Amino acid sequence: MKQLHLGAFFFTPGSHSAGWRHPLAVADSDMSFAHYVHMAQVAEAGCLDCVFFQDTAAVNGSAGLDGANPWRPGMGRQVFPEPATLIASLAPVTKHIGLVATATTTYNDPYTIARRFGSVDHISGGRAGWNLVTSQIEDEAGNFGFDRHPDHANRYERAEEFFDVCAGLWDSFEDGAFIRDKASGRYLDPSKGHILNHQGEFFRVRGPLNLPRTPQGRPVIAQAGSSDDGRKLASRVADMIFTAQSVPSEGKAFHDDLKSRAAAHGRDPDHVKIMPGFMTILGETKDEAEQIAGELGAMMDETNAMRLLARLCGDLDIHAYPIDGPLPDLPPSNAARARQEHLMAKARAENLTIRQVARYLGTSLGHQLVIGTPMQVADTMQEWFEAGACDGFTLLFPFYTRPLEDFVRLVVPELQRRGLFRTAYPGTTLRDSLGIPAPANRFATG
Repeated sequence: MKQLHLGAFFFTPGSHSAGWRHPLAVADSDMSFAHYVHMAQVAEAGCLDCVFFQDTAAVNGSAGLDGANPWRPGMGRQVFPEPATLIASLAPVTKHIGLVATATTTYNDPYTIARRFGSVDHISGGRAGWNLVTSQIEDEAGNFGFDRHPDHANRYERAEEFFDVCAGLWDSFEDGAFIRDKASGRYLDPSKGHILNHQGEFFRVRGPLNLPRTPQGRPVIAQAGSSDDGRKLASRVADMIFTAQSVPSEGKAFHDDLKSRAAAHGRDPDHVKIMPGFMTILGETKDEAEQIAGELGAMMDETNAMRLLARLCGDLDIHAYPIDGPLPDLPPSNAARARQEHLMAKARAENLTIRQVARYLGTSLGHQLVIGTPMQVADTMQEWFEAGACDGFTLLFPFYTRPLEDFVRLVVPELQRRGLFRTAYPGTTLRDSLGIPAPANRFATG
């Protein structure tokens, strides 16, 4: 029987824009290593597949620091540890859970990323994952010598080649290449070492990578792009796909499209896990859940929620439109194109005003939200899973650490009771948990 896959998306101090202000929230969870250790261990106690860390190489909205558009109180998610460093630090204090960190292909180079994530895969004993992104926040560009992001399509073309270089570097040495035989003095079997000599449109990389082949063959690849360019990349290279749909029919359409595209690339569709974002506001009773949701809603700063929306409006000034009027047609965004399309479709389908769209973003980052009891949360998950709309979920939490603890304490046992989720880890690597085999080394002959 197939079972759900679950990853915990740690967007500290909370995926709800006002979450960190809640009385139960740990407001400094974004920079407290002790709390990251605790959260990773809680997630592992619940047998979750992985913990998943977002990254942005900038302070979001930092143009406001120049005095032209001063920040307002209440903004969260501005500082947080570099995630590849963080997952390496979490490896020794966990045993089974996967550790996934984000790194952009737009403002990095392939050798550095291949070495960084390959190292974490070794350090963790085969539990590393790389969330391959092309960058959303325009603030990043200014930190790397650019006035704005390269064009959306150009970023994805670079990402395709970037991945290919990394994959080639991870194959630099075949299994068993490092003999380390003291008696003969043979350290390396040179017939099992390979130089990449990649020369492409964006990169020239000689290789080899100065690491042995990793415990997983290569780290698990996650990808979050849902635009057409994102789907093309994800279907070819991703093992896990983090996406955003609101209803099962949308989820199934995306699920089926990605599986079909993966098959067209010669991949086994079962080895591509579709895991849409899923945010819960949980209570032991429905009234308790709704009370927490109401408290969070009352704390939301709509100016900050509007800034979340403005980032996805392309060159259109959303502030020039009546906030209680309809969302206008938005010019194509150079940031997160699929998320922009999702917002426009939802606004049209539900007749939402600009204010309501902004609050939706501020509440769940544009992901599905379930407010209710453990039974209601499990019912929704089961409905999606049995409808073929997903292979599992990427879990978001309004704040930390209590909602994660409650999910593991209350929802995980209900899913286990229904036979929808594991009660123990099946192996030692993230690929074991996901049921995805290690890729063959392209250079190996037998």
